[in-house]
Amino acid sequence: MSGTSQGIDAGKKIKRRRHLITDTLGLVLAVLITAANVHDTTGGKLLLDDVAANHPSVSKVWADGGYQSSNFNHGAPLGIDVEVVQRPRAKGYASLPKRWVIERTFGWLMQHRRLVRDYEALPQRSRAMIHWAMASKMVRELTGESTLRLPGASKRI
Repeated sequence: MSGTSQGIDAGKKIKRRRHLITDTLGLVLAVLITAANVHDTTGGKLLLDDVAANHPSVSKVWADGGYQSSNFNHGAPLGIDVEVVQRPRAKGYASLPKRWVIERTFGWLMQHRRLVRDYEALPQRSRAMIHWAMASKMVRELTGESTLRLPGASKRI
């Protein structure tokens, strides 16, 4: 699914779609880059397979409303309980529980210029850029740096 083909999602005006699974802190566990015309359900199934193989301790996954009930059925034999976070029926803004974690992760990724737009020709390179951005985020957290600084740049006073 993560081949070099690019599809078109006319509604979002994108050519590729990023599927992520994070832990409760927002750190990336699994990344999948697909063509934009690949449905969320297909991407979700592939991500569940990846998480089950590489992170066997994961037993619960909260998913967006775009992921359908077939993901429940796919996660059950893998030992993963998939729960869809439903939107509230009330009008106006409401913070969705557990959903803010993944939204915050996407916000962290958007701090990196090459991830704001899909500049990469290959989906593997885009996946590598996501891992690079998360590694940079973790290093900044460990060292206490608050902003992204380039080597050789003058320090702020």
